[in-house]
Amino acid sequence: MGTSQILIALDRGSTVSLQTQLCDHIVDAVRTGKLQPGDPVPPTRELAHELGVSRTVVLRAYELLRANGVLDGRRGSGTRISLTLPGRPPPDGPTGAARLAPEPPLAGHADHPLWQPWERSADNAVDFRHSTPALAQFPISRWRRSVTEAFTKADAALLGYGPAEGSPALRAQLTGLLRRSRGLVTPADRILITSGATQAIDILVRLLVRPDDVVVIEDPSHTVLRQIFGYARATVVAVPVDEQGLRVGDIDGYVRAAGHEPDRVRLIYVTPSHQFPTGYIMSPQRRRDLLAWAGAHGATVLEDDYHHEFTLSGERIPAMATEPGGADVAYVGSFSKTLFPSIRIGYAVLPPHLVQPFLGLKWITDRLTATVTQEALATFISSGSYAWHIGRMDRLYRQRRRRLLDALHVQFGGAARVSGADAGLHVLVTIGGVRGAGAAEIARQAAARGVLVHPADDYFVGPTPDDPMFLLGYGAVPTERITEGVASFAAAVRAAATRSG
Repeated sequence: MGTSQILIALDRGSTVSLQTQLCDHIVDAVRTGKLQPGDPVPPTRELAHELGVSRTVVLRAYELLRANGVLDGRRGSGTRISLTLPGRPPPDGPTGAARLAPEPPLAGHADHPLWQPWERSADNAVDFRHSTPALAQFPISRWRRSVTEAFTKADAALLGYGPAEGSPALRAQLTGLLRRSRGLVTPADRILITSGATQAIDILVRLLVRPDDVVVIEDPSHTVLRQIFGYARATVVAVPVDEQGLRVGDIDGYVRAAGHEPDRVRLIYVTPSHQFPTGYIMSPQRRRDLLAWAGAHGATVLEDDYHHEFTLSGERIPAMATEPGGADVAYVGSFSKTLFPSIRIGYAVLPPHLVQPFLGLKWITDRLTATVTQEALATFISSGSYAWHIGRMDRLYRQRRRRLLDALHVQFGGAARVSGADAGLHVLVTIGGVRGAGAAEIARQAAARGVLVHPADDYFVGPTPDDPMFLLGYGAVPTERITEGVASFAAAVRAAATRSG
């Protein structure tokens, strides 16, 4: 499809950035029916050439539209309009992405806009987006050396179809990395390389969950995960979390409220090292309770251990998979946040009986994860560059986290309640005393001041909090701009409160 099928006219004299204008044009084409779900959009290089703009403008626009669920990129088929646009049911599926208890899965989100208005701002905005690491600090020169070495060693076998389970060199490096950082002692043949953690989760769902089974997730949780689980045609039951993590004692009640017996639970998804989005760290007792429950009911625990590398807690708790007891634990991780998202390398550590079935599904899905990149990553780890980078980023993120917490205290005092400050790259902030001002209005006021803050309402399946709540990521925000950004955020809260009053 060429751009001649969609009239895109960018206004270079506008105060709205070119990438935002491009996003607006594509979303408008979807809303008016000029673009339909499944339609291809032009390759970034082609579109940049035809519009006379930098390819970076198109790349960033596409990235934002993917994050909003408007675009979907698949290997071999290019980038297309998503088949599951926000507010649309999946093809031939139940209403919403899944059936949830006590409320439907995406209840309250059917009117979720395709393109959030608070994300429209100038290119120099202070963006507290949670999902982006400090990419400007990535050691490109060290990575380039690792890539060069991988290509220098490459032969015909390495350039062809590699093993679906992943590079032997990378799997060997992961055995040491997981042993040192997570206390997880596992042979390399139980570590399988995937195209990001999301692919590992998707394959596990396809492997383990059948229609009329039950998947238990945390509430709140990431909307993308709810959609993945919903495609299994299973009943997705959201169980609340508290400061100790998933409320294991409530699982039976929530499952029965959904019309099922607890023995129908096949999968329990948790983020114990840094619960998304609250940031709570699951307590040792809750971990033991969860493993005991799963073992007694024949359920598999899916442990998503993202952000474990960055923690301020005094004692680092090992992964649940280190001592699963009588339960099956599938451990999933990735390098998207520690290195860079486009590396697209994740991994799964599986119980022995799941290894071969998992590989069978992965072979059908994509055959292999990029082989030379795996070899480069293995070299990056073995050379000490990975450990050096993690140590450097840990110091940087501590500094930025401290600056964010101090700025929130100065601007809001006790009115800002913060959770998740002990680990990860974001905090969850609840602003008290402004109940008349909604999170969306505050976000709009902040965007008008050049600051992007991201409401957390959509992450909740059950009732959303009374007070406005925001996910503030600090990984990619330059330290010197955090104070400025929080001050503008506070001004936006005051403006929104005045309007509501």
